[in-house]
Amino acid sequence: MLLRFTKMHGLGNDFMVLDLVSQHAHIQPKHAKAWGDRHTGIGFDQLLIVEPPSDPDVDFRYRIFNADGSEVEQCGNGARCFARFVLDKRLTSKRRIRVETKSGIIELRVRSDGQISVDMGAPRLAPAQIPFQAEAEALSYRVEVDGREVELAAVSMGNPHAVLRVDNVDTAPVHALGPKLEHHPRFPQRVNVGFLQVVDRHQARLRVWERGAGETQACGTGACAAAVAAIRQGWMESPVQLELPGGRLSIEWAGPGRPVIMTGPAVRVYEGQIRL
Repeated sequence: MLLRFTKMHGLGNDFMVLDLVSQHAHIQPKHAKAWGDRHTGIGFDQLLIVEPPSDPDVDFRYRIFNADGSEVEQCGNGARCFARFVLDKRLTSKRRIRVETKSGIIELRVRSDGQISVDMGAPRLAPAQIPFQAEAEALSYRVEVDGREVELAAVSMGNPHAVLRVDNVDTAPVHALGPKLEHHPRFPQRVNVGFLQVVDRHQARLRVWERGAGETQACGTGACAAAVAAIRQGWMESPVQLELPGGRLSIEWAGPGRPVIMTGPAVRVYEGQIRL
């Protein structure tokens, strides 16, 4: 059977988006892995699947597969593309869209200027909720990697993140340290790793090594986690403007227990069909 799909990106973080509301198919991890290959497939960071909700109080169900076939809980840049997709495909006419994800319900708002704001919910900071192995919650933790210690913050935005402050993201050891922390035993579900350079109280630069995908052009949940870590440790104040390799995101957070609001663009690249 042929499946229609849309290729999209949010600041260069790219996605294959499938509508399984008007189409019907059973997508397996092997399909995501085959389609995600940039040489023999379509190529993407994540596969996004739009499904009917299981909860009558929400509009859609949102599933996410990495290019390696692993299913993950959340993707912030993908959420913005999700909102643009369901509007463009006329699956909804709402400007506020409630979406069910593996990690809980999020709300998407399409603004009049075309930017999309996502209520990502409150960050989870307790080690057991991230999950991260530590005796107690702290602003930062020391983790041993190859016989030396690195200091990092640990935050969950529905998926686990480690945030390291660096002097310069251009020279940060993203490809050396990223995969080692991704698979570190203290992160039992693996982890996304953000390298944060603070420019001033409201501006910073960020590169992210994503679990199952490697370094991406942008990571929405990584930007949220980095902003939370920076605000908690007194480095920055909300709102935070984060410059990623693919572009800029605005993050607002009023403090513990309050939701993180992420605002940025979503772009359609092309439409296609693939045989299942």
